[in-house]
Amino acid sequence: MSVFADLVSRLADLLTPLFGATAAAAAIVLFTAFVRLLVHPLSRAAARGQKARQELQPKIAELRRKHARNPERLQRAVVELHAEEKVSPLAGCLPGLFQLPAFFLLYHLFSNTTIGGHANELLSHRLFAAPLGDRWADALGDGGALGPAGLVYLVLFLLVAAVAAFNYRRAKRMLAANPVAAAVADGPAVPGMGAMSRVMPFMSFFTLFTVAVVPLAAALYVVTSTTWSAIERAALYR
Repeated sequence: MSVFADLVSRLADLLTPLFGATAAAAAIVLFTAFVRLLVHPLSRAAARGQKARQELQPKIAELRRKHARNPERLQRAVVELHAEEKVSPLAGCLPGLFQLPAFFLLYHLFSNTTIGGHANELLSHRLFAAPLGDRWADALGDGGALGPAGLVYLVLFLLVAAVAAFNYRRAKRMLAANPVAAAVADGPAVPGMGAMSRVMPFMSFFTLFTVAVVPLAAALYVVTSTTWSAIERAALYR
C-alpha cells in the first residue's frame, strides 16, 4: 500500500505544474488510463470472442429447436458447442476482473487515514472543492447537493449517466441488428446467460451507485474507466 501511495504522490508531484491543486486527481486519471492500456489486449480478445459467439448463434438456435423439450440436454449441448469451437461465453468478463485490484487499491488508499504508520497526505488532495477521500454523503453534509463539493459529484453523475445511456442504446442496437442472438439470449441455452444478457444493457447505470458510495478517488477511477470502456467498445464492436 505504501509503495502504491508513493507512486500516486510522485505522479501528482510531476503533474502539479500543469494541474495545480487537482494534480492528484489528474494522477488518478492517468493511472486509470495506464491500467486500461494494460488491459486493452484482453478487451480486444473479448471483442473477438464476442464475434465468435455471434457466429455460433445460428447453431445454438438449431440446438434450441432440437432440444426444446429437454432444457438440461440443451444446456449440455451448448456448453459442448462452445468447448468444441473454443469459445468462452464469459470471456468478456476478463477485462473487468483484471481491473478490480487497481480499483480496490485506490479504494483502500483513500479510505485509510494512515499509511505505514504515517498520516495519509493524499487525503488532503482535492478535485476542485471535493476532497479525494470524501464520499457523496460528506458532500451532502457540507453544503448540500448544490454546494461546491456537491457540484463536483453532480458533474460525475451526469457524465456516468451519459455514458450509461450511450451503452444502453448501443447494446439495444446490437441486439436489434442480430435477432438470432436476441432470441437465443431469451432462452435457457447456457445457465444464467439469458438473465445476464437482459441485465447487461443496464449495468452502466449501476455505476451511479458506486460513484455515490466510494471515496471520490475511487469514484474518479470508475468514471474514467467507464468512459474509456464505452469509447473502446464502440471502436472494437463497430
